Amino acid sequence: MRKVLLLGNPNVGKSAVFSRLTGIHVVAANYPGTTVEFTQGVMKVNNEEASLIDVPGTYGLEANCKAEEIALNMLKDGDLVINVVDATNLERNLHFTLHLLEQNIPVIVALNVWDDAKHKGITIDIKKMEELLGIPVVPTVAVTGEGIKELVSRISEAVIPKLVIRTEEQKWTEVGKIIDKIQSLKHRHHTFLEILGDASVNHVTGFPIAVLVMFSSFKIIRFIGEGLIGNFFEPFFNNLWQPLMVKLSGILTQGSFAHSIIIGKLINGEIDFVQSFGLLTTGIFVPIGMVLPYIFAFYLVLGFLEDFGYLPRLATLLDSLFHKMGLHGWAIIPNLLGLGCNVPGVMATRMLESRRERLIAATIISIGVPCLALQAMIFGLLGKYGGIYVGIVYFSLFITWIILGWILNITLKGESPSLIMEVPPYRLPSIQAVSKKLWMRIVGFLKEAIPIVLLGVLAINILYSLKIFNIIADFTSPVITNLLGLPKEAVSAIVIGFLRKDIAIGMLGTLSLNAKQLVVASTVLAMFFPCIATFVILFKELGIKDTLKSVLIMIISSLVVGSLLNMIL
Repeated sequence: MRKVLLLGNPNVGKSAVFSRLTGIHVVAANYPGTTVEFTQGVMKVNNEEASLIDVPGTYGLEANCKAEEIALNMLKDGDLVINVVDATNLERNLHFTLHLLEQNIPVIVALNVWDDAKHKGITIDIKKMEELLGIPVVPTVAVTGEGIKELVSRISEAVIPKLVIRTEEQKWTEVGKIIDKIQSLKHRHHTFLEILGDASVNHVTGFPIAVLVMFSSFKIIRFIGEGLIGNFFEPFFNNLWQPLMVKLSGILTQGSFAHSIIIGKLINGEIDFVQSFGLLTTGIFVPIGMVLPYIFAFYLVLGFLEDFGYLPRLATLLDSLFHKMGLHGWAIIPNLLGLGCNVPGVMATRMLESRRERLIAATIISIGVPCLALQAMIFGLLGKYGGIYVGIVYFSLFITWIILGWILNITLKGESPSLIMEVPPYRLPSIQAVSKKLWMRIVGFLKEAIPIVLLGVLAINILYSLKIFNIIADFTSPVITNLLGLPKEAVSAIVIGFLRKDIAIGMLGTLSLNAKQLVVASTVLAMFFPCIATFVILFKELGIKDTLKSVLIMIISSLVVGSLLNMIL
């Protein structure tokens, strides 16, 4: 099978072109030995199947970063390159094209966002461009499919280029000459989306826009997530899955090892999908019935914001803040995902290149970014005492998130990366592209999350049977009472927080705590040891050494912040 590589700068519409060229069966994977992802699918070329690989976006082929190194390695095994070029930014894109012309591989150019170029008053002489580059050039609008059929039909015309320019200075000079000969501009007024795009990166207007976007996004996410849970997932588990589990429970001997592992313990004589902790009860319900609805809603909104072009602007706005924490602006993505569920948030730290960045990001997400289920319980428990108490919890988490990131940046060896990125124009997303990306992400989440949660539930059952949690509760009760000012009974809730933090918060409501104690307990629970699903994802992503570092930081931070809140309040 021929191997076709899709190459280009970041944010030129490669994913939209990929979506148009491939069917629904696509696979996302990490390049061997790295955390850099690429996507692979199948396309038809002259009635024959070819493997299409969406190579990570890069600005050059000098191997100055991991993405460039991977692009070079993939070129060695490729049979043909489709170079996706942004028609609205020819200078930067053609510089990369000239790099490709040196690689001794057939190349065809997809001159993408052709519609945006026309809207901006940019005219490009396609025939002249083909003549100067010596390769086929096809104008495309990937979000609508315009030009994609012609692109596929002309792939057979792709040839090994003859234009080879060895030095960087000569490349930039040649780019200038080519643009002078093929491109002309005429004056036009800015569109509403262009005005909005400029306002989104301006610090005066950008932050209010960011607040509005984030507030609206979480409203939509919560509406969709809760709607799916209430109208589909809970009825499915209660009406269809639970009767099956009741029958299976009757077959297995209650109290036996098999019953404890498969069904879990009965709560008041009944199966409780949250608290029973069996492989086929809690192990299935948590990732599918509780997490998946919010994952669906988050990835739907995230896909829209990605393809619309907002996320690069948000990353640019927040780059200075994240830089102080040893990260760059793109770290906002895993943090946003963590607000829905920490599991995909930690998984998304793969987009960060260094192990140091991933450790910092995963740790501050686990400590300072409460998941949506936990937030709902905090509002429900503290809201009746007044919004000020809810505000204290969120303010404490936010300040800890910033300070801890700053401390980790200082103490962990390594450098803070720079943010080098293209900020694309705003474009209305393609429903097909957003849907395909959503499907891929959900399938990827289920493949990774379900086995991990099942293993976690199995481990918890073993720890319970060995009375490990009782030992932990007895050992930590003096700390809970003296440092945090909480009654001994709160130990059980905090320990249960390792299993489900929202359930643990709910348990606090039965202890007759005052508003101050609830603030302390809620903050400590949010920051303390991660829930089991997040813990096993941390272990998978960071390895045992860095996971233990991260967990130790969480425990120390939660006790310090909890003690300070107890003293101040």
